Amino acid sequence: MALQALDSSLIQLDHKAKNLPVSKLLDEKIIAHATARDLCVAAETEKSDIKHELSKSEVDVEQVVSRIERDEKRLASGQGTPKELEQIQHELGSLAKRRAELEEIELEVMVRVEALDQRIASLSSERDALHEEVIKFSKEKDEALEEINRAKNSTISERSALASEMENDLLGLYEKIRSSADGIGAARLHAGQCQGCNLTINAADLSKINSLPDDDVVRCEECRRILVRI
Repeated sequence: MALQALDSSLIQLDHKAKNLPVSKLLDEKIIAHATARDLCVAAETEKSDIKHELSKSEVDVEQVVSRIERDEKRLASGQGTPKELEQIQHELGSLAKRRAELEEIELEVMVRVEALDQRIASLSSERDALHEEVIKFSKEKDEALEEINRAKNSTISERSALASEMENDLLGLYEKIRSSADGIGAARLHAGQCQGCNLTINAADLSKINSLPDDDVVRCEECRRILVRI
């Protein structure tokens, strides 16, 4: 039963290693960090595209302003026929309207850039904070696994020493059963019940088992595990 207790400890340690609470937290933080990082990259790309749009708007405004300045100079010089001057005056009106429209577009783009700057700053802060948490939980996971591995190594060493003291036939039978019975090769017989499969043994069979020598190997009729009589 001592060997089974050690094997059960190893099973529990393996289960603990695979189901560490910190592992779930770490996975969640890794996903959240990747999401924040991708959103940040997407926002940076969007900002780059909008800045290109802003540059185009600025060029369009500059071109209109240049034409307005040129027409204003011609109008101020008084050169040209009355009809030409009238056309220039009309064009200045159209250019002023166009300039106002372009400047409004430019302002809207600038507002979008400012909003993206704020979003990028927020996402970057979130990304960096999540990165720190990923590092933190990774360290905690490594420490927890290291502690479990130390316990496993100690248990394996103790198991090896104990197994070396057992009879080869009994050890071989135990290992064979354990490999096909969820890691449980031996179970206690307690209060007339097999603790491996929880089968209650009838009175006649129990009486027969109790009459056997202590060193006889007894197995459960249901699960075939070795019964340890206590």
